[in-house]
Amino acid sequence: MKELVIAGHTIKPGSRTSLDIPVAKLYTDTGIYIPVHVIRAKKEGPTVFVSAAIHGDELNGIEIVRRLIQSKNLKVTQGTLILVPMVNVYGVLNQSRYMPDRRDLNRCFPGSAKGSLAGRLANIFLEEIVYKCDYGIDLHTGAIHRSNLPQVRADMKDPETRHLAECFGVPVLLNSDLRDGSLRHTAVEKGIRILLYEAGQALRYDEISIRAGMRGVINVLGELGMAKKRKSRRKLTPYEANNSAWVRAGESGIVNHLKALGDAVAKGEILATIGSPFGDVTEHVKANRAGIIIGKQNIPLVQEGDAMFHIAFFSEADDDIADTIGTLQETLMDADKNQEEIIA
Repeated sequence: MKELVIAGHTIKPGSRTSLDIPVAKLYTDTGIYIPVHVIRAKKEGPTVFVSAAIHGDELNGIEIVRRLIQSKNLKVTQGTLILVPMVNVYGVLNQSRYMPDRRDLNRCFPGSAKGSLAGRLANIFLEEIVYKCDYGIDLHTGAIHRSNLPQVRADMKDPETRHLAECFGVPVLLNSDLRDGSLRHTAVEKGIRILLYEAGQALRYDEISIRAGMRGVINVLGELGMAKKRKSRRKLTPYEANNSAWVRAGESGIVNHLKALGDAVAKGEILATIGSPFGDVTEHVKANRAGIIIGKQNIPLVQEGDAMFHIAFFSEADDDIADTIGTLQETLMDADKNQEEIIA
């Protein structure tokens, strides 16, 4: 097998190890490191990374990776799996989306060894992990005070990427354009296929999102031949959104949400009301097109122009998609809380 060296550590075939990649130091002269867990089979195969917390306040992904590392049922039979529970360690320490230099790490790739702090971290992560892989799964949540329905965003124009996105096993697939400076954009330019999993909200654990993400990673590994394929009791049909848009507040005020994540909505349907402190309704927030709510603001306070509901538009019947979303939730929550039951 090809030699694999990470941060000066040689990982031999058939081994499993945890290591730390040095990044920089705090003011206190305390070192900051990216924690990494590597599972390497004896048999040749793809190399896949699974990363979490590029945004330091997005915690669901950390728990997904933790459960994968501890899972007794996850057996990598060929290839290499690189698990990175937190990339932006600074952000996790500060419970913040951003780096200490106030930069968004996911807009700083590919970075530079002599650039800003965010650029240096981006460069280290690429050189030590990403560029040594064939595939990657990057785990995210919604931003602060926003929740995302479990969904996979990827370049659906690439047939293999689309196939892996479908195998992940969530109801909604979003054909997402590549953003300059993002991990996904930089990796794709190097021929590395990336799935971006979005689910839940910042600074909170969401059990359905965690279970769906863990199951999705296992599904992809099975499809790549790296692990045993799991047998699904209920096959989910993923639906690809051809477009999506946010519905924004036209007024500032206090919100009464009438719709939830996963709801199918018709054009012109009322999603929420905005009112004054005296109880008067000043605006009815309406859907601008028919679709499914895949993201929403949670805090019941808005300023004029705030993004409130993220609606995905489909060519298929929205009611069918809503039923599929319900099936996923039932399947995941009916399983025993022991995560081993979820992926067995």
